[in-house]
Amino acid sequence: MRRFRLVPVTAAAWATAAAATLAPSWSPALAIGAWGATLVALLVLVRRRGPSGVVVVLALAFAAVVASHVALAQPARTALSALALDGGRAIEVTARVVGKVERRASTGQLVFDAVASRVSAGPAELAVDLPVSVATQPDDVEGIGDLDVGAVVVLRGTARAADAGERSVVLLTASGGLEVVSGPRGLEALAGTLRKGLVAATRGLPDPGGGLIPGLAVGDTSRVDPDLDAAMKASSLSHLTAVSGANCALVVGLAFAGAALLGARRGVRVAVGVAALGGFVVLVTPEPSVARAAAMAAVAMLAVAVGRPAVGVAVLCLAVAGLLAFDPWLSTSLGFALSTVATAALLLLARPLAAGLQRWMPRALALALSVPLAAQLACGPLLVLIAPTVPLYGVVANLLAAPAAPVATVVGLAACLALPFPALQSGLAVLAWAPAAWIAGTAHTFAELPGGQVSWLEGWPGLALLAMLGAAVAVLLAPGSRRALRFAAGAIVAVVVGVCAGGAALAGPAGPLTLPSSWAILACDIGQGDAVLVRSGGAVALVDTGPDPKALEGCLARTSIHHLDLLVLTHYDADHAGGVDAVVGRVDRVLHGPVDTAVHQRVLDALAAGGAELVDADAGMQGALGSATYRVIWPRAESRAYAPGNDSSVTIDIRGGGVPASLFLGDLSASPQRAIEASGMLDPPYDVVKVAHHGSADQDPGLYVAARPSLALISVGLGNDYGHPRQETLDVLTDVGAIVARTDLEGTVALWLADHGLEVWRERRARVGAPG
Repeated sequence: MRRFRLVPVTAAAWATAAAATLAPSWSPALAIGAWGATLVALLVLVRRRGPSGVVVVLALAFAAVVASHVALAQPARTALSALALDGGRAIEVTARVVGKVERRASTGQLVFDAVASRVSAGPAELAVDLPVSVATQPDDVEGIGDLDVGAVVVLRGTARAADAGERSVVLLTASGGLEVVSGPRGLEALAGTLRKGLVAATRGLPDPGGGLIPGLAVGDTSRVDPDLDAAMKASSLSHLTAVSGANCALVVGLAFAGAALLGARRGVRVAVGVAALGGFVVLVTPEPSVARAAAMAAVAMLAVAVGRPAVGVAVLCLAVAGLLAFDPWLSTSLGFALSTVATAALLLLARPLAAGLQRWMPRALALALSVPLAAQLACGPLLVLIAPTVPLYGVVANLLAAPAAPVATVVGLAACLALPFPALQSGLAVLAWAPAAWIAGTAHTFAELPGGQVSWLEGWPGLALLAMLGAAVAVLLAPGSRRALRFAAGAIVAVVVGVCAGGAALAGPAGPLTLPSSWAILACDIGQGDAVLVRSGGAVALVDTGPDPKALEGCLARTSIHHLDLLVLTHYDADHAGGVDAVVGRVDRVLHGPVDTAVHQRVLDALAAGGAELVDADAGMQGALGSATYRVIWPRAESRAYAPGNDSSVTIDIRGGGVPASLFLGDLSASPQRAIEASGMLDPPYDVVKVAHHGSADQDPGLYVAARPSLALISVGLGNDYGHPRQETLDVLTDVGAIVARTDLEGTVALWLADHGLEVWRERRARVGAPG
């Protein structure tokens, strides 16, 4: 067990860093306590020498250094937060770009990390040297061609506080414009030119392979289209476009081997490898994630060089502790955790897995499978914190992509460096296209296979369950485990596989069997948001899409709905339109609210590109849904009293053809609710009213009195941050005699008309009955 001797050092550094960064006000006390404990442990070690005492001293010393780092940085961080956030004032910030400039697909904004040097708010000004995150619209950037790593910018806008534990002190939105006052210089300018040259050289090559080459070679994903990006994530291949330890190790290995072929001595070979690694880090931008990958690559290379996994684990522990001492905010970075566990898995798990797999397959295939399998078993539990799904084909996809990835990376990197020789660069880009196209094809193929993603528990319970499953799989595959342990591991795997298979069946062909067949209105359980299906005479409408395409896809799959005759987008907030990607190409007609931003228009453009007819909703508009009819109650096109957004939510009345008389109120606040009540457009009594804004407190009781609903439907997420639904709203609904059905406590809710009136089915109560 000597190989794990330094694990407590890493654990102490990591735990202290997380505690200090999440609760920075406690960091001085943590530092003082840790330094005191270090001194005591050192005095004990002097009297009683031993390896365990050294480990204790190292653990306490690293904890003390980490806590001291946070404590010393906190006064400046607090001063910047106080100035930037005071009263919501507009601020002006001078900063240097230190991270890649990337486009956010959901908003079209450019986002990047920077280090602020000067911040002013009104007459107050502060000189700082602190990390910030910046978001801006491309049209608001002056000198956008020079916006790259190393550029100095001046931005005007607003700030909001970063989440606890984030490296960035504040998140800046350059709503008042951003000016690039000086472009990158020196090596950073050269690196930026090389990266842009590679992007230009691949522009004429067929996509998606052509757009993937810069991502594989230097981590530039600007030409990776959204479909390929989604496919890479679904097939567990997205790590290939992120600069990782594997890229760094490949560069160092090639440099080391080249020096060896030239007969260089060991010291020279090491120096050449280090120089190559440093140049590669500059080329792909020396942001924290890249520096982290370089450190992990150095650890892996050292372990391979000495041929001793025990040394590799020890150096990994010290490297992680050192990185945390240098940057304690890495402790809450999921990327840092993934880098660490992936490196540890390669050092500790790949070899036993290969030995176990050799019992059933040739040695070469076992070795090839062991690496992606070890990485997936180790990283999978952390990845469910991002998306609660498990890719079934990830190992096989990585196995097929593995031979092409290093070829595309090396040849693409050579094409990047060949910028001064255009003919050579073009030729190398063409050579890199074939393996890149193979990887893209692999990603699309596996992403499109049925059952490729298995839904999983969210959050920490999901992490714990998948970690337990991964450990059980490792015990079953690796040789040498005790019989009782193998039996327990087999039982765990069998139970989890059975539950997942059952869940997959319920989410697929068996899904409709879990719902009442006669439903006319069905509120999908999609979290904090709205997504309500309405069905009549074989036609289906969807009122809003909820926040998450995956959640909406699950609801549509469960109901076996593949096509929508009508989509009502009440407005464009993420909790109502965030899931729209799930229905692009599946909608005939879109009834939508007012548009006032380019982001809103992009949502509609995507639906139109998928073949949907776009219709601006206007009060009085009518239409048919199968045998039912619908009528738009709000907004009024000629009115400018309410700006686009919540108060201009499309409000619609749907009834007839088996659909209960229903009123859907979007996210209206009390003021437009009063206007609707006074308009004479309501046709009470209503069987169902979809309560406005998830049951927020901003309601007009008079509207609900006028509507006289039998049932009040609230689509809301469990444990949401807003306190929805509010008790005062629930009291209003009770006072008007409505029965409340809510998705947070009751899951999916189905409604329909029976001979004796309205029927309601609540998933989590599993009962059918009249609402009252």
